[in-house]
Amino acid sequence: MKPKLAIYQRDGCHLCEIASAQLEQLQSDYQFELEQIDIESDDQLHRLYLERIPVIALDGEELYDFSIDLADLKSRLSAASAR
Repeated sequence: MKPKLAIYQRDGCHLCEIASAQLEQLQSDYQFELEQIDIESDDQLHRLYLERIPVIALDGEELYDFSIDLADLKSRLSAASAR
């Protein structure tokens, strides 16, 4: 089963745009499902994530706020793919 990455974001967030681009680039080297979640679509998500976006989660575990540690994420994706 492919790992699932989720990015919690909203329109107009430049950090979100950077993180999305990084994740899309990683998809050429790593097999994972990418879900982009607009926090403005749900009041609870908006309250939880507004001050922290983008938030990146791997298989439901929140890993990064604001920016992605690419070396760490690549390691985690490699390990998840090996399972």
